[in-house]
Amino acid sequence: MVVLLSSLCLQRCFRLAIPLTILLLFLLYLSEQVLGLLSGCRAQAQPSIPNGPLLFQVQPELEAQVAPKWEEPACLGPQGMLGGMVRPFRASLHLQEDVELPQYLEGWRELLRFLTPLGSIFTFASREAFAKVAALEAHVNGLHAEHYASLSAMAAWERRAGLLEPPDTTSRGLAGPSGSRTLLVLHRALRWSQLCLYRVATGTPGDPDAGAQCGDAYRTALAPHHPWLIRQAARLAFLALPSRDRLLELACPGASEADARMALARAAGILEDVYNRTQGLLAGHGLLRLA
Repeated sequence: MVVLLSSLCLQRCFRLAIPLTILLLFLLYLSEQVLGLLSGCRAQAQPSIPNGPLLFQVQPELEAQVAPKWEEPACLGPQGMLGGMVRPFRASLHLQEDVELPQYLEGWRELLRFLTPLGSIFTFASREAFAKVAALEAHVNGLHAEHYASLSAMAAWERRAGLLEPPDTTSRGLAGPSGSRTLLVLHRALRWSQLCLYRVATGTPGDPDAGAQCGDAYRTALAPHHPWLIRQAARLAFLALPSRDRLLELACPGASEADARMALARAAGILEDVYNRTQGLLAGHGLLRLA
């Protein structure tokens, strides 16, 4: 009887720990005071370019699982969630060697709509990203909107205006973070989203489950920029992630598993293209250590 009660107690504590942990993670991550205290340490860290598989190298393996004349499922169409996300992100690359910020932000809003129903860890991440999207949109639609049409235009103007200098507590409180700093945070989150979705799409029955793979993507893309407490909370939160089959069903409703995998891999491929273009631009403008 004592053993049974102990087991029930542990199960109940674990169920309660997940939402409480996510709430703590969300509050800490949004705290400007915590981020301000940590920014000086992070500024000295060496920037890293996470290594990830090239999507086009694996897609032929997925294509072999479907019919030779593969027809895109509805989720990639004009009314589908993946299609709605892919189109603006792809459009953000129309400028040669640059990224259009309005289209980039529209793609992010669609990505958030897609991620939110996928589980509690995505809900947490989407809340933080939504705040960053809104902050950058305030620049894009604000008084100096002509300087925020693209990533390169924004970086050049903010450097001339002195907005890329290390912020002290006074200037940070008055003006808020620069658009370039905000974009860098979104850029890292995009890498995590892309890696997670790609690994869900290409995982095999012998691979770790979706929670473990998305957790590994977190350690690659975001954990190096987070303090220890947030990393530990995130590790627990990934235990609540739905199974791969459930994520595929949510990503592409009504499609076969093979079609859903292919559709998700194609969507992740567009995110990879946007990430690579943005990574090169941020590196070229010397912005990878900005936050």
